Amino acid sequence: MAERVFSMGSNCLNVPWRLFALNRERLCERLRSKVPRGTVVLLQGGEQLQRNCTDTDLLFRQESYFHWTFGVTEADCSGAVEVDTARSILFIPRLPAEYATWMGQIRPCEHFVEKYQVHAVHYVDEIAPVLEQLNPAMLLTLYGRNTDSGSHSREAVFDGIERFRERINNTILHPEIVECRVIKTPMEVEILRYTNRISSLAHVKVMRAIRPGIKEYEMESLFQHTCYSEGGCRHTSYTCICASGDNSAILHYGHAGEPNSKTVQDGEMCLFDMGAEYHCYSSDITCSFPANGKFTEQQKMIYNAVLKANRAVLAAARPGISWVDMHQLAERSILRDLVEAGILKGDVEDMMQERLGAVFMPHGLGHFMGIDVHDVGGYPQGTERIQLPGLKSLRTVRVLEEGMCLTIEPGIYFIHHLMDKALSNPKQACFINAEKLNAFRDFGGVRIEDDVIVRSSDVELLTQVPRTVEEIEAWMQRGEKTWQSD
Repeated sequence: MAERVFSMGSNCLNVPWRLFALNRERLCERLRSKVPRGTVVLLQGGEQLQRNCTDTDLLFRQESYFHWTFGVTEADCSGAVEVDTARSILFIPRLPAEYATWMGQIRPCEHFVEKYQVHAVHYVDEIAPVLEQLNPAMLLTLYGRNTDSGSHSREAVFDGIERFRERINNTILHPEIVECRVIKTPMEVEILRYTNRISSLAHVKVMRAIRPGIKEYEMESLFQHTCYSEGGCRHTSYTCICASGDNSAILHYGHAGEPNSKTVQDGEMCLFDMGAEYHCYSSDITCSFPANGKFTEQQKMIYNAVLKANRAVLAAARPGISWVDMHQLAERSILRDLVEAGILKGDVEDMMQERLGAVFMPHGLGHFMGIDVHDVGGYPQGTERIQLPGLKSLRTVRVLEEGMCLTIEPGIYFIHHLMDKALSNPKQACFINAEKLNAFRDFGGVRIEDDVIVRSSDVELLTQVPRTVEEIEAWMQRGEKTWQSD
C-alpha cells in the first residue's frame, strides 16, 4: 500500500504524514517524565477569518503549533494527543448541509482518519464527551509568549471546558513543544531543502527578468508565480521585499505603505528578500544585485564586503558555536572592509566597543526558520536579550545544535538617520570619514541571506543562487549558470 502523503502535484514534493506522527511521538517523549500518566495534550487549530466586517474569506493558513503536530490543512479543527501512547484524535467542524453547495463535498470522519493517519476523528462539538471518556489526569493546553512578536499563543477552548478546569495545566506544554520545533527531523529538513530549491529557482528567474524601467512589484509577481506554478507553493513565508535604489536601506520594505511600487532605475542596486512556503514550511532568501546586471566599483566594494561576512559565518558555524559570536564575526568582517574602503578609520576592536557595526547592520545576523519564517525558540527560559545596539536585535543568542535551521543574513545599509546619529556622536564620529560616507547616502543597502541546517560538524547550505559578482553578472547578462547547486 502506497504511503499517504501531502503533495501539490506530480512535480512537487511528497510530504509523508508520518512526519507529523513522529512529531507527536517526539513531543510525548519530552513530556512523559514531566507529567502524570493519563495526561492529554489539547491543541486548537486556526480559525477561518473574514476581511474586516465582510463575508469575504481570507486565504487560510494553519496555526503553526497545530500544523507541526497534525499537518492538517483545514480550518476550525482541534486535536488531542494521549501522552502515554502518542495516540492522536482529530476534531473537525460539523458542517451544515448547505456547505456542500458553496464549498464542496462534506466528508465523513473516516475520510480524515485515512487522510491524516490519526487514530480517531470526532466533531469539535464532541470534545468534552470524548475527553470525559479519556478521563485525563492532566490536560495540557498551549499558552506561551513568542519572543519575536511578544504575542502569546492561543490557548484551546471548547464547550464544556469548565468540567476540566481543575486538571488543566497551561505552563508545561509550551516550552517543550517549542524545543521540539527548534530541532528539525530529517523529513522536515527535506521540506526546507525543497522550499529553498523552489525559492532559489524563482530568485534567479527574477534576476534574469529585471531591467531598468520595470516596477518592483512586477518582480514580486514573477517570484510568486514561479513558486506557485513550478513548486505548488501557494503562500509566501512573509511579505515580499522588492527594494531598489535607496529603498534597499529600508529593512522591511514592501508593506502596505511602501508596496514595492517604485520604478527600477538604471545603475541602482536591488535588494530582493523573498521566500516560498510549502505545507507551512518556509524559506527566506535575499539576493542583492545591480538592476542593469553590471556592478559599479562602489557597488562591488560594498557587495563583496557583505559576501565576505556571509562566507565567514558559513565557514565558522557548527554545533557548540555561540550565535552571538557569529554576529560579532560578521560585524568585524564588515568593519574591516569599511576601513579598507576608507569609509571608516581606526581600530576595529575600538569600533566594536562603541557598537559602530550597528550603524551599518542594525539587525541581527539571522534567525531560526521552520514552520514560521522567524521560528520559535530563540530565547528559552534562562536566556536574556543583550541590550546593546545591533545585538539587541538578535532573534536568538543560543549555542548552535545539530538540527537547527537558521538564516545567515549580514548586510550593509546606508540609513540616513543612523548615519546622522553616528556623525553627531563623538564616540562614533571619530571613526568615520564623513566625506567618504556621504558619497554613499543614496546607495541604499546590500543584504545576502542564505538558509542553513546545522549538521554534526558544519552547516549545510540550502540556498542555491549565484553569489559572487562574477556569477551574478554572468547570469544577468544571459550567460550560463556558473554557481554550484544540487
